Amino acid sequence: MNMFSKIKGHEQVVFCNDESTGLKAIIAIHSTRLGPALGGCRMLPYASEDEAIEDVLRLSKGMTYKCAAADVDFGGGKAVIIGDPRKDKTPELFRAFGQFVESLNGRFYTGTDMGTSPEDFVHALRETNCIVGVDEVYGGSGDSSIPTAQGVIYGLQATSKALTGSDDLAGKSYSIQGLGKVGFKVAERLLEEGADLYVTDINQQAIDKLLSKAKTLGAGVKVVNKEEIYQSNADIFIPCAMGGIINSETIEQLRVKAVVGSANNQLLELHHGQSLKEKGILYAPDYIVNAGGLIQVADELYTPNKERVLQKTKAIYNSLLNIYEYAESKGITTIEAANQFCENRIEARSRRNSFFSHMKRPKWAVRT
Repeated sequence: MNMFSKIKGHEQVVFCNDESTGLKAIIAIHSTRLGPALGGCRMLPYASEDEAIEDVLRLSKGMTYKCAAADVDFGGGKAVIIGDPRKDKTPELFRAFGQFVESLNGRFYTGTDMGTSPEDFVHALRETNCIVGVDEVYGGSGDSSIPTAQGVIYGLQATSKALTGSDDLAGKSYSIQGLGKVGFKVAERLLEEGADLYVTDINQQAIDKLLSKAKTLGAGVKVVNKEEIYQSNADIFIPCAMGGIINSETIEQLRVKAVVGSANNQLLELHHGQSLKEKGILYAPDYIVNAGGLIQVADELYTPNKERVLQKTKAIYNSLLNIYEYAESKGITTIEAANQFCENRIEARSRRNSFFSHMKRPKWAVRT
């Protein structure tokens, strides 16, 4: 009963164990009301199984809201592999994982996330068609960080519009936490727009590359450590790394006017959205802002089309402005406004989508 209490609200949780490859994975399906569950697979050396379970449950629920917000006909799911991505990966491990995904008979589609790469899932693709986000040469849509980063830019423009009446990104300062695939692309674009940046990352190569870019453009970049990033005198904070970084301790340090980033589950707890509101900091719900990658991998199942993906990603701008306006009119936080919007959409759309039509494995779901 304790486990069922823990997974309350989720439809299905699958524990995957393959002794021959060392695979220990958990797949969580939160909801299939809008269609098959869709969500990435991350690989981390979790300190405990409980930590892995908590992570996959939290992330899969977030994907349900993210899919609803992005207006794609999929539900929320997530997978985690317990292991060190630097030394525990093998082709056989990902093929074993692919077999477990296939056993769900189309209820769950997955691909790369933190600690995994598209190349890993080329092996899984040999066991199941329910893989998204692989390289174009394997029938996939390619680098999903491109539309994700573009979505962050739209989010920043919408937030600037809400704060100043103009969506111009120039002449402002931004603090960026994390210069990975998404964070680096966002930083590059902001430098090109003439913005000043505060940045932090554990990867010195990424920092050096960005500094070289800034020198070429004559732009300003200040490198700070991971603690100082919260105290930067920037206009907007852009978290692009780990989740849970907006909490009681960091909110006290923030000096920005808004938080707009690509990291998943930025709020440690829901009440931290209220704390930001009370401090006068505008929060852009992360699952609205970072939906570009999801839009791409969902669209991929209808055959890849980059122009269609970028066109749909533009909706992030208006969606965010609508969330801001609704939250203001109701006197609630932006995360509460976003959640209400998604819950209403799920209720309305679940009457229009047939889960069983997806289960029949339509032609678009099978690669040739």
